[in-house]
Order: sequence, then structure tokens, then C-alpha cells
Amino acid sequence: MNFQKLTLLLLIFFIEKINSNAEENFDVRQHLSTVTRYHVAKEISEDSFVPSNINDQCTPIHLNLVARHGTRAPTKKKLKELEALSTRLQFILQSVEEQKKSLNDIPAWLWGWKSPWKGKHKGGELISEGEAELYQLGIRIREKFPELFKEEYHPDVYPIKATQVSRASASAVAFGMGLFSGRGNLGSGRHRAFAVTSESRASDTMLRFHDCCQNYKTFRKSREPFVDKLKEPVLDEITQVLVKRLGLNFTRQDISSLWFLCKQEASLLNTTDQACALFSPSEVSLLEWADDLELFILKGYGNSLNYRMGVPLLEDVIQSMEEAIKAREEGLVPGSYEMARLRFAHAETLLPFSCLIGLFLDGSELELILREQPLQLPPKPPQKRIWRGSTVAPFAGNNMLVLYTCPANNSSKYFVQVLHNEHPTPMPGCENSDFCPFEVFKERVAAPHLKHDYKALCSMESEQTEQTASRFLLAGYSLSNVTSYTTVVGAICSFLLAYLFVSLYIKF
Repeated sequence: MNFQKLTLLLLIFFIEKINSNAEENFDVRQHLSTVTRYHVAKEISEDSFVPSNINDQCTPIHLNLVARHGTRAPTKKKLKELEALSTRLQFILQSVEEQKKSLNDIPAWLWGWKSPWKGKHKGGELISEGEAELYQLGIRIREKFPELFKEEYHPDVYPIKATQVSRASASAVAFGMGLFSGRGNLGSGRHRAFAVTSESRASDTMLRFHDCCQNYKTFRKSREPFVDKLKEPVLDEITQVLVKRLGLNFTRQDISSLWFLCKQEASLLNTTDQACALFSPSEVSLLEWADDLELFILKGYGNSLNYRMGVPLLEDVIQSMEEAIKAREEGLVPGSYEMARLRFAHAETLLPFSCLIGLFLDGSELELILREQPLQLPPKPPQKRIWRGSTVAPFAGNNMLVLYTCPANNSSKYFVQVLHNEHPTPMPGCENSDFCPFEVFKERVAAPHLKHDYKALCSMESEQTEQTASRFLLAGYSLSNVTSYTTVVGAICSFLLAYLFVSLYIKF
């Protein structure tokens, strides 16, 4: 009997210890969805994937890069939201004082808080931290693939493209400065000039296809209220907890704004002991999940139009590799043909492209995608999920497709390696390998999408878009489904644990 008591006490102790260690090791900066800094996201690793062992005789002959801009300032709209939050907090705190409630549980920083960006009239620009992210990325890519970047610069050999949005073009410039550093005669860093080209926003179907696709804009507008409804239970739950914890009359909108402030403070200012400290690790995980749901539904695998409108970009990537193979077969010397195609855009570009090449899927989900069926929503914490905004599209997030030529005695002469955020990443379409024969990549990964035409996808009648949206909704995309599942699982686990404790107690 004493032994059973000791076992029970030890079990309780270890459970509490595990929970305590988990909270101590919790870093909110890894849970900021798409506001996550690149150096943080790059170190997040939650799987045991073993990269392919590439033969030393294989040589890279071309590289495609699709990158998101680096860390940016809050947009003008969000600056106004933070100003409104400052006013709102003053009102809440004044009400507490007038009602002579206890002030002991109220964090000191809330008193007199002002937005760190107070007085800024414009926003959304690339900040110095974002410049450094892309500059260092350029240096690392040159060091990793010296064979590709040893040639003399020419805009036809190393074309750099960016959208007309300043943070994307500034990111391209920062990257180029790193990539070509020491290669010119400008300044002490021996920099050199290089070209960055852009298409008009109104016609950039390559990098801003979401802006040019009327059908997608109609779909997104119709789904945004639905997404807001999905997130409401999470915000309501946390609102109730914080009202009770702090004694402040917060609303759902207050919590939403405080969560946004937390993300900005942690990402841009490296401050985690103010707004972020209002939330427990489990609450942060729920808020992150709610953000990731929105990302999944409106920009990811939630609807095929989200990513299939990126077909022009996929076509461009395939074409560039075919041209490199043709140049190689014709015996052209390196430097006389394109060695890398470098693109800088937005999360709305990177996410669809990641979906087009089948990243962040398992095998069964790939089959659903090929049958144009929607996927289940990312599971609610504490269940693990592959789809996390902090890894799929952080600031400066990127995909690289590196084309290799290998010895002819292999089954294929040309191979494609896929790297996401510089890490080799498995593709279900290539038997979960990161290194895939080029013809297999074209047939299994690209071809199912390339049968679609951008104009046909984006110019369909709005009625068809609504039908697509309805199928999306009827397919089971309901937070109540997700919540009910996790609630049932949690209830069963709690019941079994309670039953164990009671059984042991009765035996005592």
C-alpha cells in the first residue's frame, strides 16, 4: 500500500515537473505565426527528416529562389489599431481606479502605455533587422553553392525580380548586396551595382497573382467573415480568463489587439515581458493556432484556388530549369546562360508556391489535393501540426529549388533538391524525398497543377466562386468540429487519469 502511494505521488510530481519545464522552455518568439523572425524560424525543428545524401559527383547547375520580404514595420492600418489600443487601455484603467478596485494584479507597464510607433504616419517598410536577414541570406547562399555564384555578374545570368512593393524590392537589394559583396569596387565592402526588375502591380501575375486574380479576391472577401467566426471562441475564452486574472474589463477586440502587440513587440523589439507576458504558454499556443487557421483557409491548402492561381510562377520555375538543362546539353559554358533566378515577394506568394510543390503534407493529404478535395483544418493544440505560420512563412521565409546534374549511370541525369528556409524538405510527390529526378518532379509535382490556366481560374463567374466557397464550408470546416474532437479526446484522457487516481486511492 505504501508503495502504491509512493508511485502515485511520484507520478503527480513528474507530471507537474514536465509541465513546469515545458513552460520554462517556452519561447513566445517561436509562436508568432507569420510575424516570426527568420533566425528564430530557421531553428524550429519538429520532425526527424533525414536529408538525402547527394553524390559528390552531382553538381548544381541552376537555382530558383522564391523569398518573402524581411521583417517589416507594422502597416499604417495596424499603427492606427495600436493607437486605439492605447486610448482603450487608458479608459479601462481609469474605470478600475474610479471603482476603487484592487490594482495589485495589474502589470505596471499598462499604466500610461503608448505605442512604440506613436507618431509614425506611414508603415510597412523593411526595417534594419529585415535588411540584415536578407543580406546574410545572400552571403549564406553564395557560400553554400559556390559553383553557381562564381561567375561575373550579369543581369541575364543572375536576374533578380521583386514586386513593386517597397519592402520586397528593398529585400532584393539587401540580398544582392550580400550575394555580390566583395565583387565590386564600391566602398570598403567592395559592393557593386546590380539590377532589380519589377512588373506593374496591376499585371504582375508572376509574384502578385493574388492581386490580379479577381476570382480569388471575391472568394477571400466571402470567407473572411467565416474565418472571423472561427477565431471568436478562442478570443472569447482567453478574454474571460484575462478578465478574471487581471480584473480588467477587456473585450474580444482588446485581446486581439494585445495579441497583435505581443507579436510586434516580441518580433521587432525582442520584448517578451509586456504584452506577451499577459498570456500563458497554452493561451499563446491557442492564439497562434487561430492565426494559422486563417492562414490555412485564406492563403494555403484551405482552397485549391489559393495556390493554383500561382501557376504562372510554377511555370516560370519549370521553364528556367528546362532552359538550364538545354544550355548544359548544348555544351554552353557557365556564365553564358542563366545560373539563378531570384525572386522577392510576400507571404501571399511564398505560401501558394509551397502548396504547389506539396510542402507540409503527408502522403494521404497529397491524394486529397490531387483529387481537388479540401484538407482537414490544422489540429488544435496541444495536438501537433505540420502547418505552422512560424515555419511555413516567417519574415524572409524562402523556398529554393536547386537543379543538379549527376553521373549518367544513375536512373536520371538531372535532379531537383528542395530547401525550405535553407533546410532540405521532403515532397510527398517525390516519395517524401527532398532530392527528386527532374522528370519525376515535373510529372508528379508540377503537372497536376500546370494543367490549369491562370486566366480560366481567375476569370470564372462569381457564382462559381460562391459554389467553391460553399463546398469548402460544407466539407467540414467548422471550429465546432475541431473543438468537439479535441474536447472529447481531452475528456477521455481526464476520465482515465481520474479513474486511475481514484482506483489507487481506494486501494490505500
